[in-house]
Amino acid sequence: MKKFLIPILCVLALQSNAQQTTDPRFAGLDTAFARVLKTWHAAGFAVAVIEKNKVVYAQGFGYRDVRNKLPVTPNTLFAIGSCSKAFTATLIGKLQQDGKLDIDKPVTNYLPELRFYNDAMNNTITLRDMMSHRTGLPRHDLSWYLFNNPSTDSLVMRIQYMEPTYGVRQKWQYNNFMFASQGALVEHLSGKSWGDNVKEKFFMPLGMTRSNVSIPELEKSEDIAVGYGLKKDTIIKKLDYYHIDGMAPAGAINSNVNDMAKWVTAWINNGKFNGKEIIPESFRNEAISSQSIIDGALPGKEAPDIYFANYGFGWMLGSYKGHYRVEHGGNINGFSASTCFFPSDSVGIVVLSNQDGSAVPSIVRNLISDRILGLKYHDWNSDLKHEADKSKQEAEKIKKEKVAPVKHPATHSLDDFAGNYKNPGYGTMKMFVKNDSLFVKTVTHNIWLRHANYDIFEVFDVDPKEGIDTTDFGGLDLQFRMNVSGDIDAVEGKLEGSLKPIIFTKELAAKALTAAELQKYAGDYALGGVTVKVYIKDNKTLFVSVPGQPDYEMVPLGNDKFAVKVLSGYYLQFGPPGAAKITEATFIQPNGSVKATKK
Repeated sequence: MKKFLIPILCVLALQSNAQQTTDPRFAGLDTAFARVLKTWHAAGFAVAVIEKNKVVYAQGFGYRDVRNKLPVTPNTLFAIGSCSKAFTATLIGKLQQDGKLDIDKPVTNYLPELRFYNDAMNNTITLRDMMSHRTGLPRHDLSWYLFNNPSTDSLVMRIQYMEPTYGVRQKWQYNNFMFASQGALVEHLSGKSWGDNVKEKFFMPLGMTRSNVSIPELEKSEDIAVGYGLKKDTIIKKLDYYHIDGMAPAGAINSNVNDMAKWVTAWINNGKFNGKEIIPESFRNEAISSQSIIDGALPGKEAPDIYFANYGFGWMLGSYKGHYRVEHGGNINGFSASTCFFPSDSVGIVVLSNQDGSAVPSIVRNLISDRILGLKYHDWNSDLKHEADKSKQEAEKIKKEKVAPVKHPATHSLDDFAGNYKNPGYGTMKMFVKNDSLFVKTVTHNIWLRHANYDIFEVFDVDPKEGIDTTDFGGLDLQFRMNVSGDIDAVEGKLEGSLKPIIFTKELAAKALTAAELQKYAGDYALGGVTVKVYIKDNKTLFVSVPGQPDYEMVPLGNDKFAVKVLSGYYLQFGPPGAAKITEATFIQPNGSVKATKK
């Protein structure tokens, strides 16, 4: 019953929080937007329309809080996600205006801590490349989304381990890490946090008094939206706020349409607001000019008057029915947004919604664009719903046609898969067994692994309130790998679709031993005519020295067994097992084991 009731409540809310306007261009929008909310089972949204330097329309629709029936208003705060990127890029523009950097010189000149995958990237990538997503790096988003870190600097340090898929400036590829890095550079050169820079340079001079840059600040505010997603396509489900923390420069701003209208007004008016320069005009012009090609975006049969797709600095560029449009979307858990303006028409539109991955901002933006620009009506709501239904049907068809492979058991017990697995460009997966099932803990998520075939497991998110939905398989598998001795030593998964699987190496579960406990293993051992020396370094670490080879650091595993730290599958077992006095050591190797006698 609940899933049918909520859309009706949204319609009722329209009557209570939509102010009347006498402008004939907006007549009947209440009815159109009620249909949008009902079609997409959306909680609510707010919209503002700007002409030249004036807000001509600002309304809220639906609920900011469904449970408590609190309506959306033009002052309701939403997470704006990647609509934050233009703020970060403009901070770079202001630094260039102040002579503190050149966006066409290698960024490592200004932020030496930022290193890329290879020297060619280190010596070539500029801030212009980073602001326009043409560095050659794919998204690598699961690095920050699953393994978030409150420190921007810590996230930036991961970039050196992230493999590119194209050469620099060869292809447009959206990348949040490049905007996090811009934020780190801003902090490095200004001596102030990214958030403080945004507040000082933009919020204060624009009078964006309700906007903020973090979830804790949002939660302390009044008139804030609750974020929602959809369960089984129709049921509105509350989502927790996502603390974006270290990735903040790429998408942490929370704002409302009244505040965002001021930001858009400055962009429409050559960077000025109330006569004061907020955005350097030269940077503004470059930011909304094509810097990289997203794709060909030729006119199509269904929409021949909408074409070309390029990117500026934190803005997407396109032609909308003969009008030059500058736009950027935003998505973060529970929220979707669209900020756009038509510079030649001096018109801007901001739409903020509290629905996860929603089509609502695009539909509302286009419906208003047609009206404010005096264009022919187009049923965007039906068109996008038809496309969404078609995509869903095709996905269901592929799923049904997929032939399930013959299943084989895993090669090891679940306990053998448990442990910590680390990738320097992502983070650490903590695998553990609970109630005869294998689970994964990342920084932000709990995951259940369902056995699929051999050592391949399917990934399912564990909802903290509702548990596991086995019908919601996202298509991600994790495959465990064995070393030459047959031990599980790594796990891999297609965490970045455009690359080969990302490998996480299993960390050795070291047992803490004191120097006194290690002492019984130290000494000389006779091995086939040579002497192997076992010694303690720094009173805490056991090393083995074999003639003609480097010294090997050993990791204690317990029961007198040690692993060679740098050689997976190589071990040293001291004996006799459990004896107080060690008289022998067995070198366990993939090609066999050899015993040495203690002298």
